[in-house]
Amino acid sequence: MKDRPYHFVAIVGGAIAGSVAAEILAHHGIRVVVIEQNARPYGKIEDGLPRWHREQRKQEYGRIDARLKQPGIFFLPSTKLGRDLDFQDLRDNWGFSAVLLANGAWRDRELGMAGAQEFVGKGLVYQNPFIYWYNHKNEERYTGPYYQTPDDALVVGGGLASMDVVKILQLENYERALRARGVQTDVYELEKKGIPAVCKLHGISPEDLGIKRCLLIYRRRAQDMPLAQPAKNATPDQVAKTEATRLKMLRLAQEKYLFRVQDRRMPTGLLVANGRLVGLKVAETNVEGRKAEPVAGSEYELRAPMVISSIGSVPEQIPGVSMKGEYYDFDDETLPRHAGSDRVFGVGNVVTGQGNIRSSLLHSQQVTTQLIENYIGVGDEDAPSTRFCAGAQARGAAQAQAVQDRIRWMPRPSYLEIAALEQRIRALQERVGYSGDYGSWVASVPSSDTASQVSRPTDIAPESTRQSSLCSAAFDCAPCG
Repeated sequence: MKDRPYHFVAIVGGAIAGSVAAEILAHHGIRVVVIEQNARPYGKIEDGLPRWHREQRKQEYGRIDARLKQPGIFFLPSTKLGRDLDFQDLRDNWGFSAVLLANGAWRDRELGMAGAQEFVGKGLVYQNPFIYWYNHKNEERYTGPYYQTPDDALVVGGGLASMDVVKILQLENYERALRARGVQTDVYELEKKGIPAVCKLHGISPEDLGIKRCLLIYRRRAQDMPLAQPAKNATPDQVAKTEATRLKMLRLAQEKYLFRVQDRRMPTGLLVANGRLVGLKVAETNVEGRKAEPVAGSEYELRAPMVISSIGSVPEQIPGVSMKGEYYDFDDETLPRHAGSDRVFGVGNVVTGQGNIRSSLLHSQQVTTQLIENYIGVGDEDAPSTRFCAGAQARGAAQAQAVQDRIRWMPRPSYLEIAALEQRIRALQERVGYSGDYGSWVASVPSSDTASQVSRPTDIAPESTRQSSLCSAAFDCAPCG
């Protein structure tokens, strides 16, 4: 790192891509402030990766921490763009050489049927708040909504994120049923060994527990589920092998966690009773390539006390950040520049609109099928996880390098302008109680990994309470990616 910085960059979001970009820029002598809306910077590692992935979480925390401790990087926690800071003001008036959006994809794609949003919190739940609840529900400080996990819930999805949802439902229900039989187990044992194996250890048949088992529906064929990806320009034989791998992974996951699947099923309407969503109208589909069209006359009803939508994530809307459909308006994925500004760029999954973990597993050629199987829970339990988020890291690094190459030709702020920025940042740090010691700060913030196991109610709170109460009375906890 050079003694005197020649540029100053603001990065919004401190998880995988944000921390990688910060480290690269700092090593090129550029001052960086990482603006993180949560108290901790770990994004979907902490808030979107189910809590049974303890070792992976610990490893990724360590990598992010090591990056953000680098000289020349200022960390600004508990500060949200669009609430605590105005995007246009940050872009135009603060004097940063560039602003990098690295805040990931945390807004669920809507279920896509007219009137469905009226039933959020009333029978309809989205994946992101559901997994956030699951990871944080045992924390003393958690004040957000609590969700029931009915054993006959209906999940709409088909990708890795929906596998997380069905596993949560199954593990929660079988743990509860086993405890009612006097069996002391937990989700960690059930996830690792599998539900049938744990039941067998105690001389119990899973069928005798009376669990109805949740149902996952997917609009295309089972072999099309994006549980594993072929290489780019794959041959027909390679595509066929990938399809066979997907079917194997799905079969093993069903055997281990006992959920049901119906493929080639598309929601076509809502079932409503007494002001609540009580299921979906569903049609069989005809699949040609990537297209899935409902078959005329095949519609039927699937009733369920809870419908969980897990059909994808998109970036959160921020006032002043222009959108192209559901995504931020970037002009290129190699050097993603935001429309209307030559100083605002995207880094990581905020560009693609995919969650960090899911995107890493689906799109990185470095991540092996064995590792993806291990994520789902059907692979070799001793498989190394050192490249668990390699895809997000690689994309973040490539995009950060492209941004750095662009920044080097921009007019440099003066020493006094950089000093003024540092002073302004320190004032914001003091406002949220951050002393500047990153290690002490993250160690002092309670996390889901160290939360005491406390008994909590399982009533479903209205979705309207989520935004103001997920973390604390002072700060909104819709996590950065």
